Amino acid sequence: MRPRVIINAAMSVDGKIALPDGQAIRLSNDEDLQRVHQLRAQVDAIVVGIGTVLMDDPKLTVKRELASGRNPLRVVVDSDGRTPDDAHVLDGSAPTLIVTTEECDRVFPRAEVLRCGKDDVDLRPLLEDLSRRGVSTLLVEGGSTIIWSFLQEGLADEVKIFVRSAILGGHAAPTLAGGRGAASAEEIVPLRRVRADRLGDGVLLEYAAIR
Repeated sequence: MRPRVIINAAMSVDGKIALPDGQAIRLSNDEDLQRVHQLRAQVDAIVVGIGTVLMDDPKLTVKRELASGRNPLRVVVDSDGRTPDDAHVLDGSAPTLIVTTEECDRVFPRAEVLRCGKDDVDLRPLLEDLSRRGVSTLLVEGGSTIIWSFLQEGLADEVKIFVRSAILGGHAAPTLAGGRGAASAEEIVPLRRVRADRLGDGVLLEYAAIR
């Protein structure tokens, strides 16, 4: 048994999620930003990778002026325990779980630590642990490596992508799904389009996983 997993992200028309140097850039418009915070308020937990924490330093909480509801559990996949002590996810405004490998011995005074996996965090036991904690819906917000891992391992149920009407360009700019990527046609992750809606000056695309 595992939580229902929703991948949510914003990208440019050419599939980029940040500038070529990795610097974050706002891709959601006001309408999408409100949707994102309403979605956060509806789920039990949000997960991001350590790259997102180091580059963007997100709070992963619900902005009260945009949505009402409790803050979800914040989960950081951090194999080597690199989350900075002053990171927003450790500010005490919401409960936080740092997930490392079994080889990492770092402790975080302001967060609980879960260790699972040898060289990298193993997502399947992580999801099992979250289910035991009462997490029924998990929101994956990035970055690209984590998104690809959930898709490639068949652990995603829904994919929601807001597409901003802009081009970022740059061959080194991070794309929506990074990591190793598909090495052959057999490894491509198929999705079923559920709907496409105009959202301000952008488009919200919604997909369901194909089992």
